[in-house]
Amino acid sequence: MEVNDVADYIVTEAQWLSIIQNDAASDGKFFYAVKTTGIFCRPSCKSKPPNRENITVFPNADHALSAGYRPCKRCKPTGLRLPDEEWISVVAEYIDKHYMEELSLQLLADLAHGSPYHLHRTFKKVNGVTPVEYIQKVRIEQAKSRLSTTSQPVAEIGKQVGLPNTPYFITLFKKLTGLTPANYRSLHTTISKGGS
Repeated sequence: MEVNDVADYIVTEAQWLSIIQNDAASDGKFFYAVKTTGIFCRPSCKSKPPNRENITVFPNADHALSAGYRPCKRCKPTGLRLPDEEWISVVAEYIDKHYMEELSLQLLADLAHGSPYHLHRTFKKVNGVTPVEYIQKVRIEQAKSRLSTTSQPVAEIGKQVGLPNTPYFITLFKKLTGLTPANYRSLHTTISKGGS
């Protein structure tokens, strides 16, 4: 996400203190955006404080919106509620980029500035699957790609896609594809050779 004139948007010590203390008196004086999530908030937002190096500040909500940030669902910095589909797309985008990391419903809820229960329910309503099912699907799709394009060991591929427990990786892969990773690789290689 590119921000024009970054020097004007560096967080000051006073602003940082307002953010970590959820200072309602600072609301309207500035807004803060979190680069890693693409969401912006009021200083009083009760969401988990982000890392300071990931924060950019704006004098008003319009500046944050024009820089490409979305309003927080929890503190509603624009006074409007973020549509569920847009909120969930932020979470799905984060999963798509960070599938190889340790992800939990609590972590995703903190990043998306919502409660785990509300995130779980809304994600399923919008996408038809729970956040955990979505994470598993993304990881297995990434594993399928690696199995068909590399000769890396199954255990190594599992680690690369965020599933370091090899027996669990193999079980989940078989549950979602009907094949073990080794069978999938073998079948894909046979098809590739037969098709060339």
